[in-house]
Amino acid sequence: MTDHPGHQDPPDAAATGATAHDSDAHGSDAADDSEAADARAFRELLRGLRVWDVELPSFDPATAPDEPLPLFRQWLREAAEAGVPEPHTMTLATADASGDPSLRTLMLHDADERGWHFASHRGSRKGRELAVRPRAALGFYWAGVGRQVRVRGSVTTAGPEESAADLHRRSTGALAAGLVGRQSEVLGSAEELARASDAAWERARREPEAPVPSWTLYVLRAEEVEFFQGDARRRHIRLNYRYENGRWVQELLWP
Repeated sequence: MTDHPGHQDPPDAAATGATAHDSDAHGSDAADDSEAADARAFRELLRGLRVWDVELPSFDPATAPDEPLPLFRQWLREAAEAGVPEPHTMTLATADASGDPSLRTLMLHDADERGWHFASHRGSRKGRELAVRPRAALGFYWAGVGRQVRVRGSVTTAGPEESAADLHRRSTGALAAGLVGRQSEVLGSAEELARASDAAWERARREPEAPVPSWTLYVLRAEEVEFFQGDARRRHIRLNYRYENGRWVQELLWP
């Protein structure tokens, strides 16, 4: 006698190969398909982005000065004149005691015979890393003119007076940010930051010479400076300066 279809026992899962997670598997397959589509779209976006779709300046390394500082100043000035936004921003690379690197973008404060100047709180991540490993690298990239500059060397700290003068030469906003302090510490909430920032702005306007003892000016003394001029045909020019035996040595590098 055949059972009525409406009264059949549910099929044995082992016999049919079905599992309790089949419905989840269908959802997982859909999610995988969506992630794959997103990955393809992202790769297509990257491949479609234009590189140096502008007329780039020329650079003849034979005309370069004997030392890198004058050329760096010239290139930054030319980037600013070409309309490159914030040409004084740079990437700073440091490493901790175990050698793990970290990067961040910040502003160049000066470049002179002593080196490349930047500043931060001593207790920030970069400050702590520079305290145990006082070496760093800087990277400048000016896309509008297809130029890069890389700087590498040892880092020293300026004294308290020079560090304070560096901060107080800057804007009210810079002083307010310095007064907030606690850079790189864990933040409890956006509201906590807003309260601290409001109080710091009020004090910065009231006391333009307010002290920030942790603010430190750093100077990177270059041992190597590389200038990169991009070329639309990929015949990039790379001029490298190395400081050896009390003088700068120039060399061209393959792109």
